[in-house]
Parts: sequence; C-alpha cells; structure tokens
Amino acid sequence: MPRQIHVTDFNLAATLECGQAFRWSRTADGWFTGVVGQRICRLRQTGKKLEGDIDRHYLGLDVSLLDIVATFPDDEILQQAVRQHWGLRVLRQEPWETLASFIASSTKQIVQIRQVVENLARRFGQPLANDAFAFPDAATIAGATLPQLRACKLGFRAEYLRAAARMVDRGKLRLDALPAMEYERALEELLKIHGVGEKIANCTLLFSLGFDQAFPVDVWMQRALHRLSWRGNKTTRRQVLDHFGPYAGWAQQYLFFSERSH
Repeated sequence: MPRQIHVTDFNLAATLECGQAFRWSRTADGWFTGVVGQRICRLRQTGKKLEGDIDRHYLGLDVSLLDIVATFPDDEILQQAVRQHWGLRVLRQEPWETLASFIASSTKQIVQIRQVVENLARRFGQPLANDAFAFPDAATIAGATLPQLRACKLGFRAEYLRAAARMVDRGKLRLDALPAMEYERALEELLKIHGVGEKIANCTLLFSLGFDQAFPVDVWMQRALHRLSWRGNKTTRRQVLDHFGPYAGWAQQYLFFSERSH
C-alpha cells in the first residue's frame, strides 16, 4: 500500500464519519485509526495529501466522483449537500462485517453502534496489536449463545445477528455470490434473514457489495425525502431509482450526512 498520495475530490473525515463504518476513530492530531479486516490502519488527510495505510478500492478512490455526481438529479437540497460535503465517498467494506454491524445498528445511535461492534470484536474477535481486535467471523458468532451476544449490548438484536451468522456459516446465504446478481434479487436474498429489513439489506448492498443504486431509508432519510419531492407520499424503490439514477446510494449518503449535520 502507498504511504502517501495526492488526492482530489476526496474528504477523508466525511467518508469515515458519515455513518457507513463504525471502526474508525479520530485523534486530536487528525489521524484516523481503524480496523479493516485483520489490519490496523491509520490515515490522515492534509489538504490534498493523503497519508497512511491507503487502500484505494476500500476508500472509493478508484472511481471518478465527478462522473458519479454528474448523474445526480438537479434537486437544490441534494446539490447543496454535495457542495457542503464534497469529497465524501462510499466505502467498499467486508460484507459479513457490514451486514453484522448494521443488524447491530437497529434503533441505535452511531456512538452506541460503535460500542456494540467494539464489544463483539473484543468478546469474539482475533486479537491484533495495540489492544485492537478483528471483527469475528460468521462461524464464531453462529456458535455463540444468546446470553453471550446480549452481553455485548445487542439486546433483541442478538437473535437476529445469530440467525444471520448461521445462514452464512451453513452456506444458506453466500454473500460472495450477491454481486453477480441483479439488485432486486440480491436484496431479496438478504431479506430472507430473520430481522433484516430493507434498510439493513440496502446498507449491506451499498457499503460492501458494490450496489451503488441501493438506497437505505431511515428516519433521517425520511426527513430528507420529505424536504424533496415526495412530501406525504410513500416512496417506492422504483421511484428512487428513476429519480436518483444509477448512483442513488451515493446521493443518499450526501443527503443522509447533510441531514444529520443539521
């Protein structure tokens, strides 16, 4: 991995702090430290200089942000969000950890999600250096008891997480097969997991499996959509795709982060 590169159209802080990943923390000197797979990574951006453990694919730096944003509709609220958070990119994370993290996220604030994910890593994950732990694989979670999982502050989500882990571990759900499917089919496969609804499924598809059109909707996005063109109307997936285009998920991240920042 390169230790330093010149970047344009990239905002490290917005990308790591917008709510799509939960294992990064920033220190006062501007360095972000996170666990990606089995690695402890450190990153810092100063102007257009990005330094540290740089994985271009993981950070979404292997695509043109200008080309992506050019597909967005001309909604003033969306365009304002893009200007405000220019450089935010969609990460490409490990699918099982992404699915598990968003199952753990249900009805929780981001700071709480970070704690639950950290608890799972410390209780079940492989030790790394500097008191860090890798996220546990599906087989380990599949073999855990519900009391053990609840002790990680999962609450009612413990049952859902273990159900997902058992499907993955037993081969009933092959996350590595989803990218080859059409979006609707891949979504349907994830919705077979007990406790997984469209929001969690779309987060998994968007943040780890390359489905740039996946558009997660939660309370924040309902507010954003209300301020756009669907006041009082029930928004369908077809409407979202038709309106926001092939990179609807990227547009969603700008709207979501902007709404939360307000």
